[in-house]
Amino acid sequence: MQGTIEYISPDTMHKNPAFSQAVITHGPGKTIYIGGQNGVDIKGEIVDKNDLVKQTGQAMKNFQLALEASLAGWENVIKMNIYIVQGGDLASAYKAAQPFMTGIKKPPIVTVLFVAALGRPDFLIEIDGIAYL
Repeated sequence: MQGTIEYISPDTMHKNPAFSQAVITHGPGKTIYIGGQNGVDIKGEIVDKNDLVKQTGQAMKNFQLALEASLAGWENVIKMNIYIVQGGDLASAYKAAQPFMTGIKKPPIVTVLFVAALGRPDFLIEIDGIAYL
C-alpha cells in the first residue's frame, strides 16, 4: 500500500483556496520536517534587508530546495507555518509565494503569525513546514 494524503475542507467550515483546514496521511510513507527558511542565499547572505517580497521569494526557494533534497515537491507539503515580522504586509508576502504554489491541486494547512522579531534582526519572514511522501 502506498502512502496517501487526504486534504480536508469540510462544507461546515469556511473554504479558502489558499489553504486546507486539515490533512490526514494514510499508509506507509515518510514525513519530512523542513526547518525555518529565511531570505538568505547560498552564501548565507540576506537577499535584501528591507524587502519582504524578495525575502519571501528566497525563503520559498530555500523551502523548495529542501523539498527537492528530500525527493519531494510542493504537492507533498501538508503544513506550513509562516512567521512575518510585525508591520510586514501579508498580501505582498502571499503574492511573492504564489509562483511556487502554482499547480498545486490541494493546498496545505497554513498558520500565519506576526512576530516581534526573528532569529536575526534583518529577517522579515521565516517559513517552516511538514511534507509527506
